[in-house]
Order: sequence, then structure tokens, then C-alpha cells
Amino acid sequence: MKSRSTYLDASAKIFIIDDSYYNLDILSTILTESGYNVVAEMNSEIAFDQIIKCYPDLIILDVVMPKIDGFKLCEVLHLEPKTKDIPIIFMTALTDIEQKVKGLNLGAVDYITKPFQKEEILARIQVHLRIRQLNLELEEQKQQLEQRVQARTAELSQALENLKQTQLQLVQAEKISLIGQLVAGVAHEVNNPIGFIATNLYHAKNYVEDLVHLVQLYQHHFPQPGASIEKQIEEMDLQHVLEDLPKLVSSMKLGTDSVRGIMQSLRTFSRADGDTKKAVNIHEGLETTLMILQHRLKAKPNRSAIKVIKKYANLPLIKCYSGQLNQVFMNLLANAIDALEDSLMNRDQEAKNLQIHVCTSLDQERVIIQIADNGMGIPESKQNEIFQPFFTTKAEGKGTGLGLSICQQIIREQHGGTLECVSSPGEGTEFLITIPL
Repeated sequence: MKSRSTYLDASAKIFIIDDSYYNLDILSTILTESGYNVVAEMNSEIAFDQIIKCYPDLIILDVVMPKIDGFKLCEVLHLEPKTKDIPIIFMTALTDIEQKVKGLNLGAVDYITKPFQKEEILARIQVHLRIRQLNLELEEQKQQLEQRVQARTAELSQALENLKQTQLQLVQAEKISLIGQLVAGVAHEVNNPIGFIATNLYHAKNYVEDLVHLVQLYQHHFPQPGASIEKQIEEMDLQHVLEDLPKLVSSMKLGTDSVRGIMQSLRTFSRADGDTKKAVNIHEGLETTLMILQHRLKAKPNRSAIKVIKKYANLPLIKCYSGQLNQVFMNLLANAIDALEDSLMNRDQEAKNLQIHVCTSLDQERVIIQIADNGMGIPESKQNEIFQPFFTTKAEGKGTGLGLSICQQIIREQHGGTLECVSSPGEGTEFLITIPL
């Protein structure tokens, strides 16, 4: 359809179709003298193609013509999307009401009766050109309104999406904050008795060593302690006790040190981020996360242990929100473990060859962190959707579909970096994190 905001009758193009040269000449003369741009055609068979090319503003069409009559041509023009809105005025010498009604039903807007009356012809043409003008203006306003509605809808959709993302961030931040408070409280409560036990074990170790030494001196100076003592020594297996007791105390000391290390790691992992970034050791966050996930990496009845292969570069301290970054590490590593376990269920992976690679590197402008597994990979059809909120490849009830979306927000919006996924079905998945220095 033409796009015209203003429409002048005198500049309108009018297409006339009549098999009578006399009628064409009279009508063309009237319209041309009135300032209209006139195109005339006597052959109704070729008129359609010419109308498509020149696209007139109004068509005057004779009803009675050989080969293709006016009714048929009118019907064809109204079935064609390009010409269906062009007003058509029939001209005829017939006065049969049924014929006129038929033409109007086919889409004509008016009739001109032969012989022609100049004033009537011009008046009818001006009316329909004016209506045509109003219709074009209305259509243009409609299109502009639709464009504004579409633009506004897009703005509202984007605002809604931003609101959803903000809500996700707030919910996740609140959850991490609560976990941090809980872990800090638990760590504080556990550290007190563990410290007490560790201190006492230090003294207990010295006491045990002294007692063992004393018993050995007794055995050396009094090799014949008497029948009752020898019987007790035999029953309690004194020699085994003397050898095992120091080992037992050392094992207890090792256990308390391990618990204290775990508590410290939990506090490090869940510490709250302030309003500004702090310089931290990225490797500490990775090691802490791996330690927390250690129970999932250990061997199980249906599989061997998951081997973590680490390749760390010499990194400087990186300014970041360490709590949020640890959250990203936790999500990606947990997903890698899930992927390996799922690959076992689908028998796509050897039970003894489960691996996760954690690598860091450095270039002039950024830190690069790679976390990869050798699981079954992500189907190509789903790789473009994994960062969408609520999308998950896991079984129903196993994942919320929010983890990767939140990870991408943390890396992209909070740290100005990138989070990308590279996956080959059957070969595994790699997540690539970049953080500007």
C-alpha cells in the first residue's frame, strides 16, 4: 500500500479501462483537463498487470467488455493484496439494479452511468479520492500506533525481565547472607570445643609419652613384676597399647586440625561482601569450594572417586566480590559433578575415568578460570538456553534453573567479565570465566 500523509486530488493517478475508444477519449479528456494523471487501457486482459505496475489511486472500470468483463476483473483485483484497497468505480449504460448490487458486492465503491455527466463524474471521483485519502491517513496512523505499542511492549518486557533478574539477585543475596550468618555462628560454636580439645590433646600427648616412658623404665628395672602383674600385662596386651596410644593421640590431633580447617573454609566461603571489591586470592576460593564439595568427590559404591586435576597459574590478588565469586565456583563445580553422575546413569562414561579440570591463567587484561568435566556434554539444541532463568537440563525436582543465570549476572554485571559455555555432546562441558584485572 502507498504511504501518503497528504493526498491532493489533482495529483491523483486514475486508471480507466473501457473497450470503447470513444468513451476512453471523452473520460480521459475530462479528467486530464481537471488535472488528474490518467492511464487508459482498452484490453482488459493486460489491464491487471499494468495496474500492478503503476498502482493507481482510483480505477474506473467498464462493466461490459469482451473476454474479461468488469465484474471478473474487479473480483481479481480485490483478491490481490496489492490492489484490494484501491477504490473501483464501475461505468455502465445498464440500469439494472441487480447488476449494480452485484458490482457493489464484488467490492466496487460506486457507479457512473453512461452517457457521462462531467460534473457528476468529477464529484464522485473527488468524494472517493477523499475517502481514499482518509483511509490512507488512518492506515498510516494505525501503523504508527502499532509501532508505538510494539516499542512500548518491548520496553515493558525488558523492564519485567530486569525486575525478574533483580529479584533473583536479591533472593540469592539474601540466601547467601543467611547461610553466611548460619555458618559463622556454627563455626564460632564449633571452634570453642575444638580449641579446648586441641589444647588438651597437646598436654595429653605429653602425658602419654611420659607414661609410656615410665612403663618402659619399669619393664627394664623390674623384669619380674610378679604373677598378677604379668597376667594383667598379658590380658591388656601392654606392648600393643604402648605402640598404639601415641598414634591414637596423633590421629585425634589430626582430626581436630581438619575440623578447624573446615570451619575456617566455611567462614571464608560464606563471608559477606561489602560495598566495594577486595583483593583476594582466587585460588583460595577454588580450594575452599573443592573442600566443601569433597564428600561428593569421594568414591561411591557405583563409581570411583572423581579426580580433580588442577593447573594453577601464578596469579596476583584480584579485586572482586569474593563471596559472590565463590558462589559461582560452587555452582559450576556442583554442576560438573552432577554431569558426571548423570553420564554414569546414561552409561556414557567409564566409571573409573571421571575427571574435573580446574585451570587458571592470566593475560595482560584479565584472569581466566576454566572449569571442565568429561561428562556427556550439553545437546547443541539447548546450549543457547542454559543461561536463561528457570531453564535446566536436569531431571525434574533436581534443579531450579536459576544457578547459571545468577552466575552470569555475577560475572557480567558485578565484575564486568564474561561467562561462556563450550560443550561437545559425548565429550564434556567447559565453562570459561574471564574477569578484568
